Parts: sequence; C-alpha cells; structure tokens
Amino acid sequence: MKTKLNKFLLVFFMVGAFSCKKDTVEPTKTTSGTTTTTTSPNAAANSWVYDQLKEWYLWSDKLPTKDKTDLTLVTGKDGEDDTKKYYFYSLLNDYPNTDRFSWIRENIVDLNNSLSGVSTSFGFSRTAVYLDNTQTNVVFFISNVILGSPAEKAGLKRGDIVLTINGTQINGTNFSSLITNNETATFGLGEFKNGTYVLSGKTITATKAVVQNNPIQFTKIIEKGNKKIGYLVYTQFLETYDEQLKQVFGQFKAAGVNELVLDLRTNGGGRISSADLISSLVVKNLNTNNVIHQDEWNATIKAKYPSVATPTKFSNQPNNLNLNRLVVLTSNGTASASELVINSLRPYMDVVIIGQNTYGKNVGSITLKDETTPARWTWGMQPIVLRTVNSKGESDYGTKSGFTPNYIVSDNIYPFKPWGDESETLLKKALEVITGVAIPAEASSNRSFRTIDKAAILEEYISDNPADNRKDMFANLPVK
Repeated sequence: MKTKLNKFLLVFFMVGAFSCKKDTVEPTKTTSGTTTTTTSPNAAANSWVYDQLKEWYLWSDKLPTKDKTDLTLVTGKDGEDDTKKYYFYSLLNDYPNTDRFSWIRENIVDLNNSLSGVSTSFGFSRTAVYLDNTQTNVVFFISNVILGSPAEKAGLKRGDIVLTINGTQINGTNFSSLITNNETATFGLGEFKNGTYVLSGKTITATKAVVQNNPIQFTKIIEKGNKKIGYLVYTQFLETYDEQLKQVFGQFKAAGVNELVLDLRTNGGGRISSADLISSLVVKNLNTNNVIHQDEWNATIKAKYPSVATPTKFSNQPNNLNLNRLVVLTSNGTASASELVINSLRPYMDVVIIGQNTYGKNVGSITLKDETTPARWTWGMQPIVLRTVNSKGESDYGTKSGFTPNYIVSDNIYPFKPWGDESETLLKKALEVITGVAIPAEASSNRSFRTIDKAAILEEYISDNPADNRKDMFANLPVK
C-alpha cells in the first residue's frame, strides 16, 4: 500500500550506502608549517556516517558532537558490535540496550539482497540442541526449508534430524562453522533409537546457491464443526509476494474461511507495506478511514518532511476476511513487522497470541548509501529512524519481553512435525482455542517425539545464512 511517503515498506528501509576501501586505523601525520595534523583512511567515511545519523537517526539528539568522536576507528563490520573498535556502533544510543537494532554492512548490494529475502545459502533453518547433559554433541532439528532452495531440492525437509556434516559430528564448538565454512555439505540424518539419537544411514548432499525466499511457506484450510480455519505459515514480509498473498486470501475467502491462524514463529520482519497489507486483509469491518499505525521520526525529519505526520490507513482489499479474531503463533524470533501486525490490529479485533514472547521491536530503519557518483564507499547502513504506534497510541512491546502470549506454549517437542499437522504443538493449541475441543495427544507409546528442556537448546529457528537472522522493519525515504 502506498502513502504520501511512497508508502512504508516493512522490515523498515531506505537506501543510501557507504563503504571504505581500507580497514586500517593507523593514522598518517602531515605537517604544514609548524602545525601537525592527524588524518585517517577512515575519517571521510566516518564523517559521512556521523552526518547521516545526525539527520536521520531516531535518537539524533543523543549523539555527541562530531569533534568528540574518534574518526580514526574502523567504520564498521557486519555482525560486530564492539563500540570501542567500530565507529558506527560507537555512536548508537545505549547500544546494545536501547538501540540493539541498527546495523551496518560492507556491501550495499548484499544488504539490499538480505532485506529482499535473497541469500547465498543451503536454504534451511534449524534448532540446535545438546544431545545429553555433558553439553558436548549437538543435534540439528530442521525447522524450515525454503521452497526451491538447494536443501529442498536435495530432499531435506522440516522434521529431519541432522547429526553430522561432511562426516563430522556436530558439537557445541563447531555447530556454526560447519555450516558457514562449507559450500557443499553432506548431512548425516539421524533417528531416535534405544533412548538416543543415532545415525540412520541416510545422507543428503546440497551445495549453496543464491536463494530467493518465498515467504508463503505453507497454506491449508482446516474444517472442524462450523469452523473453516485458514492456516498460513508466513516467513518474511516481502513486497514482491504481495500479489500472491492476496491470491491466498482470495482462496480463503472463496472457501468461506471464518478463522485464521497466522504462523509467524519463523518471521523476523520485513517491509512495512506488506505488514499493512496483511492487516487490511484480516481486519474486522475494514474501513479505509481507520488508522493502522502512526510513525514517529526525529524533529529534523518531521520539519523537513511534513508528510511523515500522515498516518497509515487501511487499504481497500476485496479479499478481506472480516474476521472477529486473529490467532498468531509466535516464538522469540517473531519480530518487527510481525509485531506491527499484532499491535496494529489490536484496537479493531481480538488478537490471540499462542507460543512464546515475541522479540520486542517497535522501531524501523532505512538503508543509507553514498549517493555520490561514482560512490566513494560501498558501505550500507541500516539505522533506526522511526517508532510505530497504533491507532490508540500504543507501542509498549519494544522491550526484550516483546508481546506476552495469551497462551504460553513451548515449541520444544522434537523432531518438528510437518507444517499443517494438526497435532503439531502450536497449531494443536490454536485449533483447541478456536473450536473449544481438545485434540488428543500423541500416544505415549510413540517415543519418536521428545520434549526437550529449554536449557539444552543452543539456538532456535536459526537460518544457515547468518544474514537472514536479522530482525528488520524498514521503510522508503519520505518525500516532501
């Protein structure tokens, strides 16, 4: 949906990048007459970083004056947050507490690809769990496989168990490097046997490739009594799939769907405009005069771009389901644009959350790059520039506690069951809440599935490409 701001795209973004040719911090000294000055190969890029943050950063009023900063620091490094070493992070407001979201990347193309769901990867996500109390060996439970990815084409699927990579046992030390350091990997699959996980003898080999995430991972219509329940697993808010998303809701509407389970447990955010679209497709009594959210920018931007004061309103969507309530499945990785949908719809309908506390991100960013021709740097940075509030002025989920579920359910029964399996942990609870009828648990004799204590879990829902694990919400540049 488009606004006077060219409408906000969510995981929140804007383009404008920079990059420095040299990553050294040794200053060079030049003497002019009796005056000695110290310069740095990083100074020009760092000065540009400062100027951009001074204009756009949500907390620009918290920045020190430029002469109080150390322009000799390395400009930045993606994934690194050492405020003593990297200039970009040294400027952030109370990092990594108040601002734990702004980030920088050395290549603007890679940054934009990441925000567009493009990565070089195998194309799967996993939860890593220690095999026993010694916390040595690790098992990967595959939580999602991107449609059309090398992993899917090779036969890897949600619910698979991986014990080895290229013949090496996964452990607490190598569980990350075995993925990132290998372009081709042979995954040794496992099974639960005689009280432990052992190799099954089956292997799957895949090679990393450029992967475009299709966020519409799975859809299903479930009929129970007088309930027709639409189920949608949506993994990222991507504008390029908005038309396909409308078609899914068209199918739901044609089938008479009167309840919706929106599975966002693997969704870390995306474009604001796509979040606004889902809100318009779901909301009860759709009214294009009603406000979805209002965005708050710093004083400089509000003065320069008065259009940012215009609230975002619902759009006319023929496939709107006009639901009385929305059921959302969440995890600790449910973030930004996902949380925006929850917050935006709460004033208009019942939003029931099932799962774990969400990530807690109520702010959005833009992408900044060097607009000089030719560009002086290839850096791209993604600073936080706005905060969202709903039509009631509410935005109280921006802490590490996020949204607290109505029903706290741990997604800790492994291996994961296929998407849409009605006995799968979170979907099972959602169906019980909607229908008021309990769904029988698995027979106790079925020992294939185990409940695992939280303390044994190293990481949850982690993509094999680290760049895909960011929690983003982004918007376009405003216009005057």
